[in-house]
Amino acid sequence: MHGTASPPGTPGSPTTPGRRRVRPPRIDPYVAALFGTVGVAALLPATGAAEAPVGTASNLAIAGLFFLYGARLSSRAAVDGLRHWRLHLTVAGSTFVLFPLLGLAARVLVPDVIAPDLYPGLLFLCLLPTTVQSAIGFTAIARGNVAAAICAGTYSSLLGMLVTPFLAAALLGSAVAIPAGRFAVIGAELLLPFLAGHALHGRIGPLLARHGRLLGLVDRGSVLLVVYTAFSQGMAQGIWFRATVPRLAALLAVEAALLAVVLAATAAASALLGFGRADRVAIVFSGSKKSLVNGLPMAAVLFGSRAGLTVLPLMMFHQLQLVVCAVIARRWPLRRPVRVPGPSLARPSRPGP
Repeated sequence: MHGTASPPGTPGSPTTPGRRRVRPPRIDPYVAALFGTVGVAALLPATGAAEAPVGTASNLAIAGLFFLYGARLSSRAAVDGLRHWRLHLTVAGSTFVLFPLLGLAARVLVPDVIAPDLYPGLLFLCLLPTTVQSAIGFTAIARGNVAAAICAGTYSSLLGMLVTPFLAAALLGSAVAIPAGRFAVIGAELLLPFLAGHALHGRIGPLLARHGRLLGLVDRGSVLLVVYTAFSQGMAQGIWFRATVPRLAALLAVEAALLAVVLAATAAASALLGFGRADRVAIVFSGSKKSLVNGLPMAAVLFGSRAGLTVLPLMMFHQLQLVVCAVIARRWPLRRPVRVPGPSLARPSRPGP
C-alpha cells in the first residue's frame, strides 16, 4: 500500500476489524441550488416592474420543459413497456392511491404537528407522479429492472398530467382555491407542448439524445426559474414568516414517516404479488418517489401566487427520498438475487468486480 496507513484500532482505519467508515449524508447539488434560489428570492424578489416579465419567462420555461419531455419520448419504448402492465399498475397504485390516502390521513395531525399553512403542500406532493431519473438511477445501482423503471416513470408522468390536477381540485379545494380556468392553463402550458414535442420526436429526438447533458442543464435551469418566481410571489405576500423552523422540523419528521410507510408497503406488496427480485427493486424505487421536476411547474400552474409555500414540502421530501433511497440502493446488491423464470424487460446485469 502506498502512503501512511492509519494506526490499528483507529476508528475508520482500514485495519479496524468489523468497522466501517460512516460517511455523512450527501446533499444533492441540485437541491442545494434550489434552496439557494429560495435565498435569492428572499433577498432579491421579482416584484414591481420585474414581476410581469419574470412571470412570462417562467410560463415559457414550463411550456418548454414539457415540450422537451414529449420530444424525448419514443412511442416504441412506451408501447414495449405495456408488456409489464402488472408492474406499472402496482407503481400507479402506490403513486396515485396509497400516497393520497396517507396524505389525507395526515390531516389528523393538523394543527398540533403539521402547520395548517403547510398541510396543503404535504397533500399536494402525495398527488404527484413518480420520478424518472432518480428511480432509474437507484434501480440500476440495486441491479433491478431498469427498463421497467424507465417505463413506469414515463407512464406515471403521462398519467400525472391528467390525474394530479383533478385530485388537487377534489382534495385541496377547501384549502387552496383552484379556479376552473386553471385546467385550461394546464392544457395550454403542459399538455399541448408535450403532445407537440412528442409529434416531433422522429425529427428532433436523435438530436436531443446527442445533447443530453446540455438539455439537462436547460431542464434544471428552467425549474430554478419557476422556483424563483414562485418564492418571489411568496415574499411579496409575506407568507414566509409563517414557516418557522420548529414547524419545518415537524413537517420533515412527518415526511420521513410517510416515506418509510410507502417503502415498506411497496416492498411487501411486490413480494406478495409474486414479482421477481429485479421487478421488486423497480417497484420500490418507482413507487416511493415524487417528481420535483413535474411538481414545481404543476404547482405554479395550479396555484399561481400561492405556489411558494405549497412546493416547500415537496422540496424537503425530494432531498429526503434521495438520501434514504441512496442508502437502500447501495445495500440492496449485497443480497443474493432470486432467479425467476420468464422474460424480463431488462438485460441481466454483469456482476461487479
